[in-house]
Amino acid sequence: MRAVIAKRVDDGPADTSEISDLARAAGYTVTGEVTQSRRADAALQLGEGKVDELARVVADTDATTVVFDNRLGPYQTYNLGQRLPEGVEVIDRFTLILEIFGQRAQTRKAQLQVELAELRYELPRAEAKASLAKRDERPGFMGLGEYDEGREEDIKAQISRIRDELDSIEQTEAQRRERRRDSGFDLVALAGYTNAGKSTLLRQLATDLDVDENADLHPDLDPTAESEDRLFTTLGTTTRRADIPPRDVLLTDTVGFISDLPHWLVESFKSTLDSVYRADLVLLVVDVSEPVEEIHEKLVTCHDTLYERNEAPIVTVFNKTDRVSDDELADKREALSGLAPNPVAVSARDGTNVDALLDRIDVELPDWERERLVLPMTDETMSLVSWIHDNAHVEDVTYGDEDVQISFEARPAIVSKVRTRAGDLEPTVPESS
Repeated sequence: MRAVIAKRVDDGPADTSEISDLARAAGYTVTGEVTQSRRADAALQLGEGKVDELARVVADTDATTVVFDNRLGPYQTYNLGQRLPEGVEVIDRFTLILEIFGQRAQTRKAQLQVELAELRYELPRAEAKASLAKRDERPGFMGLGEYDEGREEDIKAQISRIRDELDSIEQTEAQRRERRRDSGFDLVALAGYTNAGKSTLLRQLATDLDVDENADLHPDLDPTAESEDRLFTTLGTTTRRADIPPRDVLLTDTVGFISDLPHWLVESFKSTLDSVYRADLVLLVVDVSEPVEEIHEKLVTCHDTLYERNEAPIVTVFNKTDRVSDDELADKREALSGLAPNPVAVSARDGTNVDALLDRIDVELPDWERERLVLPMTDETMSLVSWIHDNAHVEDVTYGDEDVQISFEARPAIVSKVRTRAGDLEPTVPESS
């Protein structure tokens, strides 16, 4: 598939790097681009002369698709199609993102979220068709297609159904997270923009591949797999275990942020972000090789999203230090200190400073408590001791004739649970002869 990129900005130069990366991520070969700095044209988005130039570039490069980095209304899409060579498809950035999401969605949850986003995108277009058809009594007016009187209600019903199913999936996932937390696991989420290197960093930090719910569906679960330099490699969430003695830590890699997403698209993937909102610690991963202005803008957006519902501490991780000099890294640390105080700088690709990040994770996670208990020897005591070994760091166990003395370190929730279970132990009453 061959695509020409088009972008209009109100003023200044038009940056097409991200939309070009998105197009390539969707499988397109970018054969050219047309940009313009001016106010939007209501009918065509670009000016008429620029649309003529776009048509020439499409014809010269034999492109099959024009990808706009602007949001296009249904009338603009139709009008542009009339001015371009026959058979050329016109899509905007949001249609492209949905296309990528559809290609990447492999779990039921991801597929539902994509379907929800598509329906949210289609709903205002269906409403526009209905409005025009009722006003002009001309089904198919402006190339919008035959008016289906029940389509609006059908879309709304499907949205409601998908929301209900996503809520059910999220309840199951929330219960799973709580079981893990009750079992002594600290939950750490990786967040940040797509292509910041979250999946690569996950592989550096992780030691265990057995805890992912969709182990056979995620490409990163092969420990020998190469990191892919493409957008949206991770659409769903992937969870792995990290070894930070004496802690049991679970790391979750989540879908990456992307700039200029409309509210309806962010809302469709809200349940994916619940893995971030419910974590004990968030690692906010940024590509430190990007221009400092771009990093600043992305940090602001991430903070706005994360602080909306997140109460866990956030540690900023400056990734890809292998691409910058020490002086450049120092300058960016200083320039971004207001948004990223005390960041950890690493290279996920070659493992540089990953040990320091593991140490920082240990420091930032909730403190463990030490406990020493004397347990009466009962029928249930050995079961409790075994459970403590599985869910805490046991420092010493001494077995006596009538009791067991155990010293351990664990999360506060685990200590509380052990105390409750210990209080329920009743000494075994010897049988009378």
